[in-house]
Amino acid sequence: MTSDKDELGGIALWRRIADAIRLDIIGGKLTNGDRLPTEAILSERFSANRHTVRRALAVLADEGVVAAEQGRGTFVRSARRLSYPIGKRTRFSEGLAGQAGTLGTQLLGHRIENANATIAKALKLKTGDKVVRIDGVSSADGRPLSRATTWLPYRRFPDFAERITQLQRFTAVFASYDIADYARASTRISARHADVEETKLLGLAPGAILLVSEAVDIDATGEPVSYALSRFPAERLELVV
Repeated sequence: MTSDKDELGGIALWRRIADAIRLDIIGGKLTNGDRLPTEAILSERFSANRHTVRRALAVLADEGVVAAEQGRGTFVRSARRLSYPIGKRTRFSEGLAGQAGTLGTQLLGHRIENANATIAKALKLKTGDKVVRIDGVSSADGRPLSRATTWLPYRRFPDFAERITQLQRFTAVFASYDIADYARASTRISARHADVEETKLLGLAPGAILLVSEAVDIDATGEPVSYALSRFPAERLELVV
């Protein structure tokens, strides 16, 4: 029998079990109120002992994804997930309009740095060119929903950080540069585990899955204005393309 110390690709078995159950919930195989299979069935499914299964379920319970009821079993207790549309005009406030009572963004920090190859390619710059970096966390009804890092060309937006501190919203800052509107040029979506910082900032349990959006926005002339990496807790939000 496999133990909870066994790993595949550096990932502990209990974590892989927790991931699989999360994905069953995210994918709709299990919905709110459904009872999970018994420990015996889960042990057989994952070729794991019951101690390992219990550890995975305990992690999910800590996240609030499931809850054990004495004598009845373990049930899905995942909160309602919000839907965030990804399109040509992607805005946090507009995308979640009508789904949450209050929306907010906290600026975590900003700095000037040199563009690496990925950032330079996205913004049509040379590697090493200066860029403005903005870090923030966006929330809905007090729940963190996004940890975002955005880069902008320094030559075009040298004081973007000061303006975002004052105006709070990217749309308003772009308008202050006479950019009336901007559109999404490309979006790539992937998934991975949250790192230590993301786990803390988003209030997640260790091992939580993030949806990662890599996006480039352009102005009316087709010039890139921003390149952003946004990380969304998969248990709280779905991306609709």
